[in-house]
This record gives sequence, C-alpha cells and structure tokens, in this order.
Amino acid sequence: MSITRKSLILISVILILDQFMKIWIKTSLMLGEEIHVFGNWFILHFTENNGMAFGIDIPGEFGKISLSLFRIAAVVGIAFFIRHLIRNKAHHGLVISTSLILAGAIGNIIDSAFYGVIFTDSWGRVAEIFPENGGYASFLHGRVVDMLYFPIIKGSWPDWFPFWGGQTFIFFRPVFNIADSSITTGVIIILIFQKRFFRISEKVQTEDTDAIHSSGSSEESIEQ
Repeated sequence: MSITRKSLILISVILILDQFMKIWIKTSLMLGEEIHVFGNWFILHFTENNGMAFGIDIPGEFGKISLSLFRIAAVVGIAFFIRHLIRNKAHHGLVISTSLILAGAIGNIIDSAFYGVIFTDSWGRVAEIFPENGGYASFLHGRVVDMLYFPIIKGSWPDWFPFWGGQTFIFFRPVFNIADSSITTGVIIILIFQKRFFRISEKVQTEDTDAIHSSGSSEESIEQ
C-alpha cells in the first residue's frame, strides 16, 4: 500500500471517529451533562468552545472569524506540505504524523464551519440536528464539541506553594476531543523522532541531487 493511500485512510478514519463521537454527544446530552465511563477517571463531559484545542478561547466576533480563517489556511498549507513530503520521499513516519495533524485540524474546522448551521444550541436541552428554523449560528461561527475528560488526580497545592498555595488542582483538567488528540499525537511523534525523520529526508534529497548531477555528467561525456 502506498504512503499516499495510508495517509488518506488514516485521515478518513480519524474524521469519521471524531465526527461520530461529536454528533452522538451533541444529540444525546445537554451542555454540562456527563457519562462516567471509568469511575471518576474517564468521563464523557459535554462542553463546547469557540477557540482552539483544549478549550483555549479567542473572545469576540473578530476573534472567531479570524480563528476559523486561520484554521482553513492552515489545513490548506498542511495538505500541500504532505504532498511535498510524499513527492520528495520523506520518512513515512513524518508523513503519517503530519497526516494526524491535518485530520485533527479538519475535524475541528467542520465544527466551526457547519455545527452552528445544522444544530440548535444545547443550553438546557438536547440539540436538534437540521432544525426547520435554522441552527444556533451562521457559517464559520459554530462551536467545537469537546467531551473527553480525564481528571485522574485531584488534590490541593501546599499552602507554601507560590501563587496557587491552598488551591485545588486537577490533572488532567482540559476537556478535549479526538481531533485535539490527533493533533497532539502528531506533534509529539514529530518532536520525539525529528532527528530520524529529517535526517532521512535530507539523505533522500541529497541522493536525488547526486543522481541528477551524475546523469548530467554522463550526458556531457556522451556528447563529447
């Protein structure tokens, strides 16, 4: 199987899983409701955000539009980068890692672009899909659905601890989704294996350059 096909299959699988989970949560729970999957350690907690991964928010109308446009531009750029990697015979691990990032970015763009149009809001009720009177927001103004919550450790900071002394803490506090996980996984893999990925890519490019030079030298010799 070619690396191009592997990349496309990976992106498709992540998008299907991501959207299936989001649509199921959106049409099954009200905002703030949760399902305890594994005690108090793994919870499906329905929340939404206007911003970036892990609930980071950019306030205001301009912030929302600019973020949506940035996401679209980023997706286009990443897609062309993957195409460049494949054409230049980059390490397959780098292609797969970048594909994870692309899949996650597309997954969250779908929410921002379309969820406001096809869903009613989830405040105090379970959302309705494709409502007759329209959704809760216009195109590119939808909110990203998050649900994965892992409050594995709960406790309090010691009183002597700077800034947060005496306050409670939760690890891991952010609520996220499969798309966020895909982006994070892709970035972590690249950071861990960057030397291997880029060393092999540089080696392939060097070999291709040497082959071109050798071919040019051979043609010159024949002409002479």
